Amino acid sequence: MAGEPIEGQVLLLTAAKASVPATRLPDLIERAQARVGPDRERYRREFERCYADDDLEAFLVGWGHWEEIGEEIGLTDRELSAVRRAHEEQLLRIGRRTDREAEFETALEIREPVVIATPEDDE
Repeated sequence: MAGEPIEGQVLLLTAAKASVPATRLPDLIERAQARVGPDRERYRREFERCYADDDLEAFLVGWGHWEEIGEEIGLTDRELSAVRRAHEEQLLRIGRRTDREAEFETALEIREPVVIATPEDDE
């Protein structure tokens, strides 16, 4: 999964709920990753890192963060909603695997997640 912040199953689930075509979602996730990935060190300094493994890191950021990113990379409201939902679903999937789902659900009531893939050259 290195280089990809959102798993295929999560993309499928998100696409089923999103108002964007499933074929567009991977491109949207890639655009978002291209924007946030280079700022991984800044995210580490400024935000709570709630999860990390060899493939990705997940951060909790303030509400409105995705709106700023969406504006920067030119996402429509529907595209932005799909990207945000994909990051939320990925964090919740991690929570189910690590027995932290309730913790992450509570965190998502007040903050947004940003999941950043670990670059392959970091491995």
